[in-house]
Amino acid sequence: MTDQALLTLDPQHLRHPGELVGPDEPVRGRRPDRGVRRPAPPTTIEIVVLVYNEETILATSVERLVDYLDEGFPFSWMVTIADNASTDRTWSIACRLATELPSLRAVHLDQKGRGRALQVTWSASEAAVVAYMDVDLSTDLDALLPLVAPLVSGHSDVAIGSRLAAGAQIVRGAKREVISRGYNLILRTALGVRFSDAQCGFKAVRADVARQLLPLVEDQGWFFDTELLVLAERNGLRIHEVPVDWVDDPDSRVDIVGTARGDLKGVGRMMARFARGDGTVGGVTRSEAPAPHSLEQQIVRYASIGVVSTLLFAVLFAVLASPLGTVPADIVALTTCAVVNTAANRRLTFAFQGRAGRVRHHLAGLAVSLLPLGLTLLTLGALDAVGVTSVTVVLALLTVVNLAATTVRFVLLRSWVFRASKPVISTWTPTAA
Repeated sequence: MTDQALLTLDPQHLRHPGELVGPDEPVRGRRPDRGVRRPAPPTTIEIVVLVYNEETILATSVERLVDYLDEGFPFSWMVTIADNASTDRTWSIACRLATELPSLRAVHLDQKGRGRALQVTWSASEAAVVAYMDVDLSTDLDALLPLVAPLVSGHSDVAIGSRLAAGAQIVRGAKREVISRGYNLILRTALGVRFSDAQCGFKAVRADVARQLLPLVEDQGWFFDTELLVLAERNGLRIHEVPVDWVDDPDSRVDIVGTARGDLKGVGRMMARFARGDGTVGGVTRSEAPAPHSLEQQIVRYASIGVVSTLLFAVLFAVLASPLGTVPADIVALTTCAVVNTAANRRLTFAFQGRAGRVRHHLAGLAVSLLPLGLTLLTLGALDAVGVTSVTVVLALLTVVNLAATTVRFVLLRSWVFRASKPVISTWTPTAA
């Protein structure tokens, strides 16, 4: 069964701007013109509100959102309630709201999954920009205009609310704070992302960009957001971040442990996917420039690769020392590790992809590796002069020398081999009135 087959489009439940409200249908008194048929203007923003068993807050939240938009939101808009296989009265309430409120429709899916709901609703949208928010309205609605304005203007391709960006005001427990920051640290380390908050339920995408990215997104659940953002960044698209005011919902039904497990599986799947060279959109201009990782991120990645390189050097030297001798074994092991280390740091630490500059990077990386090579050869000469022949002792001292040289090597890689460029992420910061 395809996802499109899960979409319920009952004419009684699907209402578009300008449709005539029937005589037997309730009309709220504060909008006396709702029974008048009028031309529907093109929709600029479609906001999807995802719901699952939210009968207690759905009406209040949606009416609050509609009232906010009615009070002066500068773009034409539509609100879509996406019922994610609810088992309570959520769907019937959504249908009533779609009947009573213009510029609002209701969509029902027979299977759960936030990603599935967004795939269906965003794919069917005729708006210029598609967005979504959580039904609890944890994010202050005043962030909505700064979220979508850069997309409408064409300045950015994707926009996200960030609870971790400078200027954000957050109210939540320590447990969820640690989990959120830990998850985003994993994303920065494993996938090299530059956006600060993957999980905030407050995002928007230009519709033409969504149509290109959605076929690439495999996850149908909570990892959908992360996968969409990573793919967007990997394809060189501009991500706009808005620091938000956000209050945690104590009644949240998110299974934290299950979601974390699924997210980690998703990270591993995307690492394998990118290793295969998969995940690019044809026709999208992708950046070949290095990603502007922070110094902290680069150090973590460089150190992780360094540990693997050190272990590889130890194995190679131990195997080759006896048949070749310590000096040839040192040269072969260090040269091999230098090639592997440069390739890994090029892609993971400094986020260069493609062929552009590859030869220069590797040659410069080998030149930088002359430093540890020279130090280790001097160490071998000194050990030979004092009569040390134990492979274990020699390997231990060479490892210490290699580790001592890593700091200087990192500085050279960062400042010379892989020079940083301007970031492609933009952050909107509110200014005082």
